[in-house]
Amino acid sequence: MNFDISMGNLINVFMIAAGIGISGLSIVQISKAPIRKQVRKYLIFFSWMIIGYVTMHLTRQMLEGRVGTGFSIAIRTVTFIEFLISGIMAFLLSMMILYISSPGKSGRGIAIVLLSLLAVHSVLLIVSQFTDLYYFFDENNVYHRSSLYLVSNLTPVLMLLQDMYLLVRYRKKFARRVLVAFWIYIIAPLFALVLQAIFSEVQFVIFGTVGAAVNMFAAITRDLTEKYEQQQIDASRIDAELSMATRIQADMLPSIFPAFPERSEFDIYASMKPAKEVGGDFYDFFFIDENTLGIVIADVSGKGVPAALFMMASKILVQNYALMKKNPSAALEAANNQICQSNREQMFVTVWLGILDLRTGILTASNAGHEYPIIKSPGGKFELYKDKHGFVIGGMEDVKYKEYQIQLEKGSMLFIYTDGVAEASNSEEELFGTDRMLEALNGAEYDAPMDVLGGVNAAVEAFVKDAPQFDDLTMLCLKYNGAENKEQ
Repeated sequence: MNFDISMGNLINVFMIAAGIGISGLSIVQISKAPIRKQVRKYLIFFSWMIIGYVTMHLTRQMLEGRVGTGFSIAIRTVTFIEFLISGIMAFLLSMMILYISSPGKSGRGIAIVLLSLLAVHSVLLIVSQFTDLYYFFDENNVYHRSSLYLVSNLTPVLMLLQDMYLLVRYRKKFARRVLVAFWIYIIAPLFALVLQAIFSEVQFVIFGTVGAAVNMFAAITRDLTEKYEQQQIDASRIDAELSMATRIQADMLPSIFPAFPERSEFDIYASMKPAKEVGGDFYDFFFIDENTLGIVIADVSGKGVPAALFMMASKILVQNYALMKKNPSAALEAANNQICQSNREQMFVTVWLGILDLRTGILTASNAGHEYPIIKSPGGKFELYKDKHGFVIGGMEDVKYKEYQIQLEKGSMLFIYTDGVAEASNSEEELFGTDRMLEALNGAEYDAPMDVLGGVNAAVEAFVKDAPQFDDLTMLCLKYNGAENKEQ
């Protein structure tokens, strides 16, 4: 078997082998790049197509001139695969450019046209296998182009024309280096053809295609890597800001316990566990005057940063109006009107506001769409107190809220909470529920509010287990010790 080892063929072999090696290195580079999984798969597949293309071209050159039925079948098969891959590469390039350019509604139509062109290209190649439409082989298995050979390039050319239109029309959507790399990939084969016309034996087109493709992959990978790194920097900054927001929000809520160690009339404890870094729930307790304690718990619609911002504004307004009006219904009405005046996002907040007279134990309260409070009388059990709900704060202006009073005896407890407690769910999406909450409250004889919250928290955690937390978990418990315990 005589192999043609002319200088031209030798150069071709080295150039094609180099192209395969460079494409292989490109695959390694892409595999390690911190880019989206789908994009990585796409570029790796494209690289393998290039390797397949140059490999088939090299194989065809090695098989040319080898006489025999087996060689004839092999060289025809290899040539078919080479031409088919060239169409697939043109299609992949076009789809990549189409994806980046994002032309809107016309994008789907362009994709259908590109897919149809690839299908036509494939069908005509199959026809050529049996009719010598594009190429044929003589009795010595030497490759020759037919008179309709140029038609075989029609589909890739049409795709390239579409690519050129998209690159010009939507150039602002491409990173500069990526745009240049695409143009190089389109134009490089044309320059290679000029060189090949001068040095006819050397396959500059193959090497030019491979080189331009590798440059294109490198540009895309570098651009996506830089974007990823910038995203990581931005994410770190956002994490730092959220961490600061978490601390600011925590500082806005009373968090030092015992809260008023010098006052013996009551004991109070509260906690808020946000579902995200920052939450929309809040609680508060504050002295309105020497003998009157304000107590608030609320739940803002939504979660995250928007809810946290709305929560802070609502907390300040409710507290300020409670200090000014000194009765719950008037405070809620004033806060509601103030919030409604500048609430373009149409957020709302449910609020329970109580004012406790520490001398008499009379608790005056008003409910703006919040959960029922839970009361425990001395020697009794924790039970729901089904008060009348008013409309949520921020939903509509000029809403009137009703008040009611509860007489707290010495040893009575008040437990208020947000819906995140009852609506905590396990992995089977079963809710913790109000009944389980009451069972947890009555499951032990608690003497201190901190123990009450600890018992409920433990019950919720045992029920939820490893399921993710979907809502903020906020609770407050107050025990009334009676005025006679006040130090004189």
